[in-house]
Amino acid sequence: MRTLLVLALLAPQASDRWEKDIAAFEARDKEAPPPQGGIVFIGSSTIRLWKTKDAFPDLPVVNRGFGGSQIADSVRYADRIVLPLKPKTILLFAGGNDINSGKSPDQVFEDYKAFVAKIHAALPETRILFMSLYPNLKRAEQLDKTSRLNALVADHAKTDRRLGFVDVVPVLCPDGKPNADVLLPDQLHLNEKGYGLITPVVRKALLGE
Repeated sequence: MRTLLVLALLAPQASDRWEKDIAAFEARDKEAPPPQGGIVFIGSSTIRLWKTKDAFPDLPVVNRGFGGSQIADSVRYADRIVLPLKPKTILLFAGGNDINSGKSPDQVFEDYKAFVAKIHAALPETRILFMSLYPNLKRAEQLDKTSRLNALVADHAKTDRRLGFVDVVPVLCPDGKPNADVLLPDQLHLNEKGYGLITPVVRKALLGE
């Protein structure tokens, strides 16, 4: 029992899991301050792996993706890696890892609303766009849950002019089913073709078109 207690005390806390990533963002910001009032992309691996500066060379984009993260992590660290940039627009993509960890779509939706509340408490006019979760082969059995989360966010976005829902499912998976052609060999993340398909959709949303 004593050994287990010691191991528990030595184990990194969940809130410390991303400390290296967050500290790295802060260090880079100090060395080369990113644009204020721009566009912040935040969320899990799909954001982290996206070459956003190449995809949107004419827009003031800042990438704040940290792989494996859940929406609650974006809530926790927003005051360190988002709010200081005073973005006019935020694009959030997360929720898949949350559902994969056992959270229900309704629980994840509450985390999404907590993120919105935290941002708007400090930056009341900032637009927050949520990019839809897309079907993938690795977690195909979770499609009903991810679709429900998409629906919850999409409906909620209609209630506030500062919110938006960017649906990339039609261009990635026209039949609503996982499409191997747009996925990496891990059957989870987007490949170059996938990013190429969603970039124009996201661009229109960022420009308010």
